[in-house]
Amino acid sequence: MNRKYRLSTALDVDDLLMECTSYAIRLANEKHGFDPPLTIYEKDKWGKLGTRADAIYPYFRDAEFYRTQPVYPGAKEFVKKLSQLTEVYICTAIPPEFMGIRAQRILEEFPEIPENHIYMGASKDKIHTDILFDDAMHNILNSGAKYPILMRRPWNQEATGMLAVNNYDEFLQMVEAIADSYSVSYEAISAAKADIVVLVGPSGSGKSKIASRILYNTDKFEKLVSYTTNDPTAVERNDWYNYVSLDTFRSMCESGEMFQSTMYAGHGYGSKKADVEKILAEGKRVLTTMDICGAMSLKAHFKRVVTIYIKRERKALMASILRKNSSIEDKVNRLTAIEYEKQNAEICDYVVDFSTYDEAFEKLSAILKI
Repeated sequence: MNRKYRLSTALDVDDLLMECTSYAIRLANEKHGFDPPLTIYEKDKWGKLGTRADAIYPYFRDAEFYRTQPVYPGAKEFVKKLSQLTEVYICTAIPPEFMGIRAQRILEEFPEIPENHIYMGASKDKIHTDILFDDAMHNILNSGAKYPILMRRPWNQEATGMLAVNNYDEFLQMVEAIADSYSVSYEAISAAKADIVVLVGPSGSGKSKIASRILYNTDKFEKLVSYTTNDPTAVERNDWYNYVSLDTFRSMCESGEMFQSTMYAGHGYGSKKADVEKILAEGKRVLTTMDICGAMSLKAHFKRVVTIYIKRERKALMASILRKNSSIEDKVNRLTAIEYEKQNAEICDYVVDFSTYDEAFEKLSAILKI
């Protein structure tokens, strides 16, 4: 694939390449003997919370902690692969007295990263790479990068609308999609020949309504029903989702049943690989609606996936959100997300801009050739 431009990526270290919070939790459990043991889900916000989870903070002032931080499984291979796609930089916040230890560990564990590509400091908004990959929501929100991408962790689950992934494979797939948007020779898979079609768009774009109309007018597709923790008694029930408890959702994610999961407006959303495989085995094409993170995860797990961004005028998006039967907090989260989601159109294979649902259906029918 010919590209005129080589992307640059800045990577965080703590909780992204090296274990930090989870390592401190293990050490705190060993020292204090918490019963039940302290878990990472108790660290659902950053900063001291006035709870037993605060027991992790002394480790962040301990040199031995930084000398012995475990590297995440797959992190070394991830950096090697990423180095083939982009220029890789490190941008890490660490107390000054431990900077030497951090630099030595990076050079030892990740030799692909040049010494002069390592930056240390908390002001990540001063780093202007194309992509930033970080787990801290404030770094993503304040980033100078064109594509700030969040690594999902329990303390950033309220983040809504921004690009976010759950693992290295999803991130690499998103980087590929971003790189393709710069390519002078990239051509999307024909939507008419795709096995899986994903409608992507902000809340209020009408993607579920449009998808339902496609299903009504053709028998070539079958709907992929996803899972959500959103309370069905507090929102307009949507037959594109199975509603499950947060504990059930977490269990499904941890067991590997979900091939993708994400958070949107404070609620979990995910899909099962087995559900996709069942539809394909029956000789049908899959039609689903997802945020960009779910769409990129589908591309990472399956072949012949096409993403179609459903673009709608901002005023119509806002009106649709405000009409929803949901809480004020939910509406605020969805309205806030609109601005972040606009850039997602750049990394989708197709864009459908419409004023009426009839127009949207006609444009999609032409793209899908139904």
